[in-house]
Amino acid sequence: MELLRINIYERLRDFNVPAAVLDEIFSNEQDLNKLITAWQALKKDGFHEDEAAEEISKIFFKELDLNIKD
Repeated sequence: MELLRINIYERLRDFNVPAAVLDEIFSNEQDLNKLITAWQALKKDGFHEDEAAEEISKIFFKELDLNIKD
């Protein structure tokens, strides 16, 4: 399970999710479980890891009203 958490964290960082946001989520077991559930649901629906990370990052940006520029 630890490898899954590390992988999710790193993939989301690849899509510019701020470390502070991820640290907050990963420090709260309930929030982390929701993230893992969402991740696994996307994977089950056929998303590759990068695609899942991209979809989840879009949700974070929308919810936090962040505008990330490449």
